[in-house]
Amino acid sequence: MAAGTIIGLAMMAQGAVATMEQVDVAYDAMAQGRSAAAIARIESNDALNTSDPARLINLGIAYARQGDTATARSMFQRVLSRDSAYMLETANGQWVEAGVLARKALVALDAGTFGSVHRTASR
Repeated sequence: MAAGTIIGLAMMAQGAVATMEQVDVAYDAMAQGRSAAAIARIESNDALNTSDPARLINLGIAYARQGDTATARSMFQRVLSRDSAYMLETANGQWVEAGVLARKALVALDAGTFGSVHRTASR
């Protein structure tokens, strides 16, 4: 299965709180395949916690697209190491647990299918 059908663009994330928070994680740049711009935008966004799952997933995908698989793997593994579950809304409107997206991203990374990824995480 192509990574593009596995990894969703998370447009919002919801933690244990009932309120939803929308934060810029370079959705447009990621959707357009502009990985370097996405990395710069995400890393310079002071509103994002460094352990935010949507941030980590988007950074992982952007790094994977650039061929930096070690950094990408680190980002996805950081999502999996979180104690709490985060639900992310994908671009197609589905809510998916961040760990599920991270595991699928690792599978895609191992399969080398990130060259064709069209969807990423952006909350």
